[in-house]
Amino acid sequence: MSIDARSPRALAARLLSLLDLTSLGEDDTPARIEALCASARAAPVLPAALCIYPEHVGSVRRSLQGTAVKVATVVNFPDGGSDPQRVERETRRALAAGADEIDLVLPYRALRDGDAAGARAVVRRCRTVCADGVLLKLILETGELGTPEMIRAACAIGIEEGVDFLKTSTGKVPVNATPEAAAVMLDAIATAGGRCGFKAAGGIRTPAAAVTYLDLAEARLGAGWADPAHFRIGASALFGELCATAAPAA
Repeated sequence: MSIDARSPRALAARLLSLLDLTSLGEDDTPARIEALCASARAAPVLPAALCIYPEHVGSVRRSLQGTAVKVATVVNFPDGGSDPQRVERETRRALAAGADEIDLVLPYRALRDGDAAGARAVVRRCRTVCADGVLLKLILETGELGTPEMIRAACAIGIEEGVDFLKTSTGKVPVNATPEAAAVMLDAIATAGGRCGFKAAGGIRTPAAAVTYLDLAEARLGAGWADPAHFRIGASALFGELCATAAPAA
């Protein structure tokens, strides 16, 4: 698919439907999060999910009640620690508060330093806590892993442990999503049969950049694969522009 293959309105609507609208600021206030929820509800196409820190899960759940927007939150974030007990505690609290989706940071430093077993243990513990119906996204932090070989090793852990999505980045490091890393991840997903989804996040600031990731996914997994159950974009900087473009003509 090229960015010119459909109307700008249709393209914007599709990207909105795939968007994880996100606010992970250290100074996010209840008022700011409530305003974000109001924006999501008013969008011409609802985003797939709204992702916030765990302390805001309950209020977001109430604000989005009656909509199809999922409530997502982060655990082991953004540092990617190696303590399975910590991850279990954070995940249980988030789920008890009403989270539908968990974005878990892989212990990427442990993996990079040769402790693949330790990284896997964290993912396995979180997967065990996430019951059926809870979607688990594994953040690989590809810019910190650095090499295709390390990214492939991280993908293998996620896929083998049954995560629902592989996600590029936290957005909190110098190098976040890149097409090169995405291609490695999508190749791993395709090789494993396409059950696992993909999320590009971090530094995606134009619709054309978002479409680059959509193109990569469709080239490997087919045009029908990239739906909200399999493909997400973490590109909240685009939300206003996409809403304006997708809005019906007056």
